Amino acid sequence: MDKIIIEGDNPLSGSVAISGAKNAVLPIMAAALMGKERATITRVPDLRDTKTMIRLMEIIGAVCNYDNGILTVDGSMVDNPEAPYELVKTMRASFYVLGPLLARFGIVRVSLPGGCAWGPRPVDFHLKGLEKLGAKITLENGYIIARSDRLQGAEIQFEFPSVGATGNIVMAAATAVGTTIIRNAAREPEIIQLCDYLNQMGSNISGQGSTTITIDGVDSLVSADVAVIPDRIEAGTFLTAGALLGEITIKDVNPHHLDSLLIKLKETGCTISTTEDTVTISPADSIQAADITTAVYPGFPTDLQAQWIAFMTLAQGSSMVTDTVYHDRFSHIPELNRLGANIKVDQNTAFVRGVKNLVGAPVMSTDIRASASLIIGGLIAKGTTEVNRVYHIDRGYEQIEEKFSGLGAKIWRESA
Repeated sequence: MDKIIIEGDNPLSGSVAISGAKNAVLPIMAAALMGKERATITRVPDLRDTKTMIRLMEIIGAVCNYDNGILTVDGSMVDNPEAPYELVKTMRASFYVLGPLLARFGIVRVSLPGGCAWGPRPVDFHLKGLEKLGAKITLENGYIIARSDRLQGAEIQFEFPSVGATGNIVMAAATAVGTTIIRNAAREPEIIQLCDYLNQMGSNISGQGSTTITIDGVDSLVSADVAVIPDRIEAGTFLTAGALLGEITIKDVNPHHLDSLLIKLKETGCTISTTEDTVTISPADSIQAADITTAVYPGFPTDLQAQWIAFMTLAQGSSMVTDTVYHDRFSHIPELNRLGANIKVDQNTAFVRGVKNLVGAPVMSTDIRASASLIIGGLIAKGTTEVNRVYHIDRGYEQIEEKFSGLGAKIWRESA
């Protein structure tokens, strides 16, 4: 099992290109299953999750070819609308095939997802939404079976603006009879791109980016090509490291996707400048503590909560970090405390008292974003940090150690 070794407290400088967004490419790959021709998806990050999704699509019957960030998907042979437990348990986003396969075949069999270390993500919103569209849902031996001769448009009101459920319902409704209206829909850039991609395939979707999405059903979709948007979470991870260790520029990004983070970074004293597709950050002479509360987009992302806590460990004074999206997503905190941080948790709030410095130690990652926070902790710590179980970070970050090394960090991967 690989581990990442970091010799910390070294300055960063230079520029780094941001990869395509994991959270955008996975639903796009699922949507490609609704077409019966060949689709080409570019800027596909080389991640464990994208490779898992490719394996799932091949099981379903798609012919996939992936090389150097370009994925071609031939959906003409798709004939097995099933997502087995062996894959769904390792990547919950494989649940995205539920909607498109139901729409294409009238039946789909998808395993219930397994559990992440930091808490449950109920699939109820997905299932209730599909039932509103007329699907018959049953549970058999841990598998969800959904059936429908032809889905029917409906009005769907989400209690919470779930990204996954919004994506699944949009795909399912794209070829339903009549009009579907989703209220309290997710507004994330990844959902906007999914809707735009479906429109390229022949859908009639409007309102994406707002809380109300309208889908006028069409008879069928055709395959289309798309370039994946930049990964705003990877971008935020590098900006947070730059806020601690030196002026860096992130390239190939959309700065508007990062508004909530950039506002908070300025609040800490950092200097930020942007162009159409770059962001440059310069650290403050003295980091000022800043509280955050995570929220659905356009609020502060829960996927940057762990990295922000690592940032605040060296701030002047104390800060509070409250996660309103996932209340128990704090498995990184005991590991950051092993590096010398002073963090306490009460329910869904972390209280961070800034310290003079962190000191390297062996730590263990428990999920994708926890891994990123521990790498940031190792980069700012004095001495050597060993981050174990890095297969988590390989799910969401493409060559993270090589990218940080290119900025001047002393970081490398070793096989245990």
